[in-house]
Amino acid sequence: MAAAQKQNRHESGGMSGLERLQLRVSSMINHPIAQIQRWVTIHRLDTDGEREWKEVMGLLSETECIDMTFNDDESVTLRWDPQGEEERVAEVENLFEVSMEQAAPF
Repeated sequence: MAAAQKQNRHESGGMSGLERLQLRVSSMINHPIAQIQRWVTIHRLDTDGEREWKEVMGLLSETECIDMTFNDDESVTLRWDPQGEEERVAEVENLFEVSMEQAAPF
């Protein structure tokens, strides 16, 4: 199967549908906001094939630390817990808040 995907990719000159979907899902999971809130909702696009969607959802369902919720609109919400003490997110300060006592740095 992997050889067929590689051959298909070389013939088309780009990524396969499965690779595009995996990259999109991975980017959404690894997005800083998703990492802080520990959840993300993935919407199925018109360009996502049935086989590719089922394969990626199957891989995600086999992952122990991810809870999946299949929504009515065919989207999927993924939730996860921090894996250890080092992954706990510290409170984020508002970086755009400027104290009136501080002069502008420029």
